[in-house]
Amino acid sequence: MRSTLHPHWDSAREMRSILLRFVAFVILLANLLLGGNEGAEGMHSIVVLSYLVISIASVATAPHLPDRSWLKTLFVVLDALLVALLLYAHILAGPVTENHNLTTTSLVVAFILLNHVGLKLDRRLVLVFSGIVLVSWVAMLAITAVRHHTADVASLLAAFFNQDLGLTVSFAFTAFAIYLLARDHDRTRKEALKADRRRLNLSHFFSPLVVAELQDGGVGLGLERRNAAIMFVDLRDFTSFAETAPAPELAFVLAEYRQLVSQTIFDHGGTVDKFIGDGVMAVFGQPKPTAHDADRALACALDLVDALNDWKNNNLLKGYPALDVAIGLHYGTVVGGVLDSGCHSEFTVIGDAVNVAQRLEILAKSLDASLVISSDLVARLRMPVADATWMSLKSAALPGRRLPIDVWYLLGAMDSRAVEHVPAYETGVSQTARQRSVFQSSPPAPDAGTV
Repeated sequence: MRSTLHPHWDSAREMRSILLRFVAFVILLANLLLGGNEGAEGMHSIVVLSYLVISIASVATAPHLPDRSWLKTLFVVLDALLVALLLYAHILAGPVTENHNLTTTSLVVAFILLNHVGLKLDRRLVLVFSGIVLVSWVAMLAITAVRHHTADVASLLAAFFNQDLGLTVSFAFTAFAIYLLARDHDRTRKEALKADRRRLNLSHFFSPLVVAELQDGGVGLGLERRNAAIMFVDLRDFTSFAETAPAPELAFVLAEYRQLVSQTIFDHGGTVDKFIGDGVMAVFGQPKPTAHDADRALACALDLVDALNDWKNNNLLKGYPALDVAIGLHYGTVVGGVLDSGCHSEFTVIGDAVNVAQRLEILAKSLDASLVISSDLVARLRMPVADATWMSLKSAALPGRRLPIDVWYLLGAMDSRAVEHVPAYETGVSQTARQRSVFQSSPPAPDAGTV
């Protein structure tokens, strides 16, 4: 399995595997040249030459090994067969009366090739290699016991359970330990890949700080009832633009818009709940509510008004359509967390507060406003509000909702930073949101006016 977290780890592991392979070749060659293999020189020569050919082929195909598991398995099987051939040269190839004890160098080659397979950190390959070697080794020892001792069962068992079998058990124990390490590594990497995919998915919806808390397990994702600020952002006349715009232009405008909105939301510690075409639903206070959720939500909304106004002007210069924004913002109680729907699960919030925020965004379009906020959100503000010119509307009727709601709104044609040139209204006096005692302590006036 190729690591998707750090691909260079795979190449480094393959390099170590190649180096260890040639260490084994040097030991095999030294064992052949230094002697100590009386009666088995021919077999050792075949093993050395075969191993050299296999090693060269393995190095030549190394770039393709991560993508072709059968090729990697083939080389492991060939290595195991060479070890079995080496065992045969010492155990069965000679006459019955000949001493068939393994030499130290021969044993080292078997263990080195086992470690070589272990470096691949693939438990399946460890099982294949060790299984072939152990079955061959035990079978040869059994055949040797039968050839040397045929008088009775006791002498046969005594011949089988000797020092050579102890070496076989040592090899089996080493293979089992390497298998456990490969299994643990496989589990760890799968968990790391799963965590990496989870972090990537979370990063599409949460700010980096929230993602870090979720990854550390400090915040629960179960459904809970909490207070939160809900924001709906939508572009006016986007549907008309989408009906006639070329697909590449539509994709570019929508991607740029979503990137701008989501980044602004993340900058203020909010969560992108979902994208619905050109609509964006954001939440402040989920999955972890704070005392300043309303302040962060309003600051984000004001920044979005400014940023999307600049984006609209920039689009005009590029020849793209000028699309105005409509934002609805409300504060209330929601039920939020991971909603399991069988084959699909999503992190979302539900409740009346969500419906109110969406209807405030619809109201913004009918009022020709860029931003509409509820008096419930205003009542939750703790910090002074940035300069903006507000209109108040008492008992505003929301579509599909029986009870009216008091709201404040910014006219769409205005930049939220422009407070010097405010048009005169028949029913009110121009004031700015800095007058916190008026904006945040008093309910909206019965008649419409600027505040």
